[in-house]
Amino acid sequence: MADDGKTKPLPKLGSGARYKGLAAELARKGGVRDPKALAAAIGRKKYGKEAMAKMAARGRARAGKG
Repeated sequence: MADDGKTKPLPKLGSGARYKGLAAELARKGGVRDPKALAAAIGRKKYGKEAMAKMAARGRARAGKG
């Protein structure tokens, strides 16, 4: 697929930006009780339990919470 110059590249995997963006999008759509939990569940389905745990641990360490 050719780059048409209209789409932005995705943020780096593991940065947390994709997760935050998805959670914000789910919150805007409405009808979701906990958008952060749903975003995490979608990530676990896409990347697997181990990869999501590794990314979450990295995010906590970066935030100084772990």
